[in-house]
Amino acid sequence: METKLLVFSPKLLILLLFSLSAFPSPSSSSLAFNFYGASCPSAEFIVKNTVRSASSFDPTIPGKLLRLLFHDCMVEGCDASVLLQGNDTERSDPANTSLGGFSVINSAKRVLEIFCPETVSCADVLALAARDAVEIAGGPAIQIPTGRRDGRASMASVVRFNIIDTSFTMDEMMKLFSSKGLSLDDLVILSGAHTIGASHCSAFSDRFEADSKGKLTPIDSSIDKAYANELTKKCPSGVSSSVTVNNDPETSFLFDNQYYRNLMAHKGLFQSDSVLFTDKRTKKMVEDLANNQNLFFERWAQSFLKLTTIGVKSDGEGEIRRSCEVANG
Repeated sequence: METKLLVFSPKLLILLLFSLSAFPSPSSSSLAFNFYGASCPSAEFIVKNTVRSASSFDPTIPGKLLRLLFHDCMVEGCDASVLLQGNDTERSDPANTSLGGFSVINSAKRVLEIFCPETVSCADVLALAARDAVEIAGGPAIQIPTGRRDGRASMASVVRFNIIDTSFTMDEMMKLFSSKGLSLDDLVILSGAHTIGASHCSAFSDRFEADSKGKLTPIDSSIDKAYANELTKKCPSGVSSSVTVNNDPETSFLFDNQYYRNLMAHKGLFQSDSVLFTDKRTKKMVEDLANNQNLFFERWAQSFLKLTTIGVKSDGEGEIRRSCEVANG
């Protein structure tokens, strides 16, 4: 698989750096490119090597890591609070019980603690791992700044208000993204993460209804009939809660622009996917991205940068955990 390396011009780099100060939290100023250049020069290599190794054994890892980052950054910022274990933590909320990829983050952190004790934050490990997951799955190789600190608290009560539900309307998604400093364009671009990964049947069951015999039929007219029939075969009424369906039915493990082509073919898995093509505010962008993968990769780099700088903790607000699953005592 060929790696797509994005080479930014000086002008574009200035634009990306400006976005750090223009959109995310005020503490994003603590971030820097190559932050660990002196304190732990091998940090990014160790993370990438761990992700690559795990992905070679399990091709679902990239999608899991990308989703894990989203659920971290959208709730209380990119502070690795979703990794903390315990009662009433973010991780314990029903919206997060299906998250995966934790073992990859923990593995990378254990190696880092051997070579660079108490130096690299779990928040940075997660951000770098998700960045690398995209590249390993065939997406662009991009640079992101590091220097995040780990949050000390994690509360399940704040999860639901900060995570997009798959049944959300466009206005509901726009409101949530705007509260994080993300634009409508960012919403369309970052939704492209659904080009990899898988989802449980319950995540899109609201698009179907069961008759008296338990047969499912689509109630959402925006979904392709043949695709709907395929989904009902994979997820019949009463199916096990463990059954999953690939987000992208065409190139399930490849990070590409097929997601947007699927939307144009009315094969969006979620209502929150399909609305991106049916809503006139975003339809043109979906079409542009479906027809130009390089454009998607370029825009992904910009939007992903903004995502990974949401609510970053500064030195006084966070810590460098010794274990990603437990706050320092």
